Amino acid sequence: MASLLRRQLLHPVYQPIALLEDGSIYAHEALIRGPEGTAMHTPDTLLHAAELEDLNFPFESHCVLVAMTRWGGLREAGRLFLNISADALLKALKYCELDGLVALANQLGISPRMLVLEITEYERVADMDELALAVQEVRAAGMALALDDFGDGRSSLRLWSQLKPEFVKIDKYFTKGISQHGDKLKTIQALQQIAAIFGTALIAEGIETEDDLRVLHDLGIPYGQGYLLGRPAQLPRAQIEPKARVTLRDRTVAVFPEMRRTASAGSISRLAVIKAPHVTLTTTNDELARVFYEHPKLHSVAVVDATRPVAIINRFGFMNEYSKLYYREIWGHKSCMMNANAEPRVIERNHSVDDLVGILTSEDQRYLVDGFIVTQNGRYEGMGTGEQLVRSVTETRIEAARHANPLTFLPGNIPISQHIERLLASGVGFVACYADLNNFKPFNDQYGYWRGDEMIRLLAALCQAHCDPRRDFVGHVGGDDFILLYQSDNWQTQCEAIIAEFGHQAKALFDDSARQAGGIQAEDRHGVPRFFPLTTLSIGAVVVDHQEFTNAEQVASVAARAKHDAKTSDKGLHIR
Repeated sequence: MASLLRRQLLHPVYQPIALLEDGSIYAHEALIRGPEGTAMHTPDTLLHAAELEDLNFPFESHCVLVAMTRWGGLREAGRLFLNISADALLKALKYCELDGLVALANQLGISPRMLVLEITEYERVADMDELALAVQEVRAAGMALALDDFGDGRSSLRLWSQLKPEFVKIDKYFTKGISQHGDKLKTIQALQQIAAIFGTALIAEGIETEDDLRVLHDLGIPYGQGYLLGRPAQLPRAQIEPKARVTLRDRTVAVFPEMRRTASAGSISRLAVIKAPHVTLTTTNDELARVFYEHPKLHSVAVVDATRPVAIINRFGFMNEYSKLYYREIWGHKSCMMNANAEPRVIERNHSVDDLVGILTSEDQRYLVDGFIVTQNGRYEGMGTGEQLVRSVTETRIEAARHANPLTFLPGNIPISQHIERLLASGVGFVACYADLNNFKPFNDQYGYWRGDEMIRLLAALCQAHCDPRRDFVGHVGGDDFILLYQSDNWQTQCEAIIAEFGHQAKALFDDSARQAGGIQAEDRHGVPRFFPLTTLSIGAVVVDHQEFTNAEQVASVAARAKHDAKTSDKGLHIR
């Protein structure tokens, strides 16, 4: 490294940072390279060599110097991002080199206001307050600040809050493949909320595909950087890459990925609790009886040691014993623990739904009689009944299904509505299709839920197969109802193909006798036996006029009416 610095063999390259709203070049980041064709060409190798020779500060100072000198000689407009470690920034201020940086900028014809110091390796800073003071001097000199690689596991929310940088670069881990990963999308949406609080502009790093760029654009991320937009080059770019320009000019609304969560995921948030009195290890049977007399609707009582529940006493079982001849005289003053179940069912308020479903389906069904004890952080909170447990689990699963259907894992009602709203807000043309099965109930009644689920999964697979995942959205409303939101021009051909392929493949789910007869004998909704033809598919399609519709509910309502008309059509497809 010392030899490279002495012989001045390092040179800068510049990578564009684009404004994602229109694809224009907003700034360039200066990066350093060593002699081409050598092992010292890449920045990682250079950084490692500088560290081995204890030349970090001279190396970083030289990089800033050559990047600015070259930039000034090019007479380029726009902002220039300069990488500097937090440690090097503190040393520069200590040696008064920040004034020299400003003087050099002015000498080269670069306005300090066009410089952005991109802070790296800030996790090594032991004194954040000292760094915050250094940043004040940077701003006083007219320069802006950026945090690099935020979210890579080393970054600090405290630092973001304390420094309030003008820019934060999102680490490429969260941007790479964002079009396929709902968890990454949710993470970036959370970063957007933090950025809004601190008045920070986000820059998405590592953009390499059109699909990821489209999602980041539709999320409203203001700036982007990556190979798709432009690779590092010795000369600054006037425009981003053609592929990226085409993508940003395309008005197609991105289909956001959904998190793959089942209806049993998460925790119970509204577990019903009876604020019931409790007894202690020293409570007598007579005292317990008075508790039950004073609370005639109380099904069970918890025995609590300090704040921790240790047992449960069932009302019916206890009162049956207490009413026996001479029981009060002999046992009335004894501890109530003689009637207690020392292995009660205890449920935390934020218990996972998966565990609660396991309780409902387990062989141990004592909670149906005794109920269960509810705790908060292990402390006694109250009592619950088996009925309340079933209701709480059911409500939680229904709520989760509104986000992702548990059978097909396709987006549920809430993501469907959100995507329709995004389409309406964009003004882009789209077609809303409502798909529904004909004669599905008699099929389900005849063959059972397992084969019924197979038919629904078949429909889900065909809908996905005949949709472009980058342009078209497939949602599962529930049961055998699906919503398809097409931006593809060939939507009618695709709908006709879904209907035809379903009609062919669904026959395999019927028995031979039903296939030969063309249907099955089953009871209708009124209990009257009659013949039902083989299950087919109907799709109602609505070509959305943005002047006619203002919200997702209106679109869904008209699509449902179109589906109703489709069910009376011989073709199976009705276009409104």
